[in-house]
Amino acid sequence: MLIERRPSIDPEVAALVATQQRELAEAADAGRPVVAIGRPGHDDARYLVCVVDGRAVACGAVRSVDGQTAEITRMYVRPAYRGRGIARHLLTALEESAYALGHTVFRLETGSNLTVALRLYASAGYAQIPACGDDPAGPYRVCFEKRLPAAAA
Repeated sequence: MLIERRPSIDPEVAALVATQQRELAEAADAGRPVVAIGRPGHDDARYLVCVVDGRAVACGAVRSVDGQTAEITRMYVRPAYRGRGIARHLLTALEESAYALGHTVFRLETGSNLTVALRLYASAGYAQIPACGDDPAGPYRVCFEKRLPAAAA
């Protein structure tokens, strides 16, 4: 497994994002509440892609909110590659990427029905918070935050 930085216009990033959006649309059509990390309009996000056997199988993005805070704005792993620890490696790489830019606070949001994601973030040291920035959490959204002491990180 290789994790590498890619521009947001990379064709494999675009394919992963499109697949995530399609998966979310199918869930919404089935009547399931849908919330995912991956809001549009964050062209300033830094993308990381996980490559397995030459194929891009997961992507994540992180963007600077301010000098201290970074927001993880996308996390997606293709269904066939879930359950292999890829999301945990990708999350760590996103945190390391943000930390290298001086960020010590990481925030993200996910869906309240995504129990695997909720367990992942809690086990990675994220604590639930009432809102992500100025945006209050809705009934199907859960916001998380992780703080690292600058010297200890």
